[in-house]
Amino acid sequence: MKVLAEANANAAISILHALGLGKGCSIGINLKTTVRLVSEPQKVEGDFHNLLQTIEDIWGENGYPLPEKFGWQIFSEIPIGQGLKSSSAISCAAIKALNLATWAGLTDSQIVDIAVSSQIRCGCSVTGSMDDTWASISRGWKLVDPKKSAQESIILEGTIEDEISIFLILRGKRDKKILSNDFNLQSRYFERAYDSLIGGSIFQAISNNGMAVAVATDDDEAIRISNKLISNGAIAAGITGSGPAISVVCFIQDSDRIREILLEMDFEIIETNFIENDVLELTE
Repeated sequence: MKVLAEANANAAISILHALGLGKGCSIGINLKTTVRLVSEPQKVEGDFHNLLQTIEDIWGENGYPLPEKFGWQIFSEIPIGQGLKSSSAISCAAIKALNLATWAGLTDSQIVDIAVSSQIRCGCSVTGSMDDTWASISRGWKLVDPKKSAQESIILEGTIEDEISIFLILRGKRDKKILSNDFNLQSRYFERAYDSLIGGSIFQAISNNGMAVAVATDDDEAIRISNKLISNGAIAAGITGSGPAISVVCFIQDSDRIREILLEMDFEIIETNFIENDVLELTE
């Protein structure tokens, strides 16, 4: 069995949930997904939404060639179903691998468009997660309008400062169905996150967005945890995606204190950082 192509994409955390105001923003973190396109069909574990087949279908519908015989292999550090953009990462890495194997010559915008369409069609995303998808393959953060094409979607973009640590609190499986109307009803909370983001207060936006998602999903525990961590030195804390994971952001010099507090909680914890410009691999 030969490896026809291999590509990477990364996890991300939310700055603004797209269901709140119809605009979304995420930023990449250092948890990686690798997808290999190989010369023999493979059984893929964990593709519950049939995402890879959907990608193949949409790839073909766009007139791009597929290898005559192939299969997929996925290697991922990203927890599934936690709000850490695992579907966006798989989509981007798989499409990048197809792009490399077939010499299709797609741009990042075209990769994002296919990834978004695939996630909507297979049912693993309500909005298509354009903000998450951009964050999976590009530097910094992008505020996007998911109703537009990827190339036209970017409203505002920027980078984030160095010397930052991120802790991810994994609280088990999501136990509440995500309904768009629940988010629409909390638009005033999401407007606070949007205003913080537009004003350049990215960390405040992460916290405000997390509060808004917690209210929309009736997650009082997330609010208590986030408030405790912020009162003890975190510069941001809140639900990422639709949860249940909570992202916690702090300066490196405060990470020991935050880690001690987290270890007192009975949750799985992952420690990571934001994607840095010199470690992001867009075309591998």
